[in-house]
Amino acid sequence: MIHVITGTDTEVGKTVSTAVLAARALQLGQSVAIYKPAQTGVQGQEPGDAQDAARWLGHPERLTASEGVRLAEPMAPADAALCAGLDPVLALPSLDNHVQRIRELAARHDAVLVEGAGGLLVELTAQGQNIADLAATLSAELVVVARPDLGTLNHSALTLEACLARGFDRGTLLLGSYPAQPSVLHARNLDNLRQLAAGRGWHFAGALPANLVADPAGSRGALHRAAGSLEWRQAAAPVTAS
Repeated sequence: MIHVITGTDTEVGKTVSTAVLAARALQLGQSVAIYKPAQTGVQGQEPGDAQDAARWLGHPERLTASEGVRLAEPMAPADAALCAGLDPVLALPSLDNHVQRIRELAARHDAVLVEGAGGLLVELTAQGQNIADLAATLSAELVVVARPDLGTLNHSALTLEACLARGFDRGTLLLGSYPAQPSVLHARNLDNLRQLAAGRGWHFAGALPANLVADPAGSRGALHRAAGSLEWRQAAAPVTAS
């Protein structure tokens, strides 16, 4: 099964959510591949998001982590390539290249988790294709990660509307970082996001606690506990590319 993890914005908890999904698959006895099509904001051999998720989980043998491309500037892939003096057409993998790599991973793993860069419509390729195009081509299950703060209702509604417009009639909405002492705003947003998902035929999996990986020594246990606490469901029928 292939899941594509995207967000309503950047810094909403996509990587932690990806790690929690990986923990769930590992609990089910599955082998897991985490793939980041475009990792920006890293230098040289610095760990990226996929490597961070693997490290938080203790580098289990049944987990692999890989990237399509990495670029130094923390921005959309095409812009990061331009800032590095590169031609995006040459520097960025094509959609077909990403699809091939992911299908190769799917042939060797029970579950593949593809973490996008930024939000749903951030362009991954020089040709302008985005994570939604990649998910549709792969017939993948979409997971949208949202934040609990002011403004999340509009951002989440816009993202789900874009998903529905592209044929993703089913998917999962997840809160990526919910505070231990939520305010009235956080509590209302949690309930409103649950209703937002239900009203659009999507599943709401719940809220991940904030600071799950703040303690490196305890991150593995925290991620596995979180994986067991959420309201998962069986994957819906996937979208097929038109």
